[in-house]
Amino acid sequence: LALLMLRLWWRSLQPSHDREWADDLMHITTGAVHGSEVVLHNVRNFTWQSEQEFEAVWETRQYDLNQLQSVDVITSYWGIPAIAHILVSFGFSDGRFITFTVEVRREKAEVFSELGGFFKQFELAIIASDERDAVHVRTNVRGEDAYIYRVGLSDAAMRSLFLAYINEANRLAEEPRFYQTVTANCTTLVFRMMQSIVAGLPVDYRLLLSGYLPSYIEKQGGLQPGHTLSALRKAGRLTQRARAAGRSDDFSVVIRQGVPGWR
Repeated sequence: LALLMLRLWWRSLQPSHDREWADDLMHITTGAVHGSEVVLHNVRNFTWQSEQEFEAVWETRQYDLNQLQSVDVITSYWGIPAIAHILVSFGFSDGRFITFTVEVRREKAEVFSELGGFFKQFELAIIASDERDAVHVRTNVRGEDAYIYRVGLSDAAMRSLFLAYINEANRLAEEPRFYQTVTANCTTLVFRMMQSIVAGLPVDYRLLLSGYLPSYIEKQGGLQPGHTLSALRKAGRLTQRARAAGRSDDFSVVIRQGVPGWR
């Protein structure tokens, strides 16, 4: 009887979009595609002074998929080396970058916990953000340590991944889902999108221990050739560059200085 009651209670927990969300998670990004033109709604572009002090700005932006020319993976660490938050940043030939991040959608005054992530405590959000927001808040405000790696993908694969983010975000905006520490997090969602683009990607423990994701990408031949992983990690450490750049207009250029594959 106790097990039956527990099962009924568990099934009664349903995700929702109708909660009092934290300001930086107020919206989920959505997109519309018209040929090669993409319109993104609710792109976050906050100016952060601290975790509590910021200028909240949500924008609508347009991008031309014909100008898409790069994909970077950013890993941001705040504790143990095995765990990192994963961001994926797309670069365009006009010099603009847009960063996608899969976030735990916290309510106001709610604090994330890995344990709560197992028990339907948090919903998911996919947010497209200006790099001066998404990276800056982690390195300059939260004190995290971040690394950037240029990923080798064909033009077709880059476009497919960008569109996969939009499709996944649109589905999530239509139908809320719970965050799950193991099966639905910032790494596993990206992996499932990549599986539909690159055939034969194997499941690996580094998809759970997200801090080691760069070594997984290297094993699949996805990082810049001719460099060891340790060299790529050393060159890709952007923390100090981001702190020096602040909110400058050339933030994205500064954080990529010396990174293999960046031109």
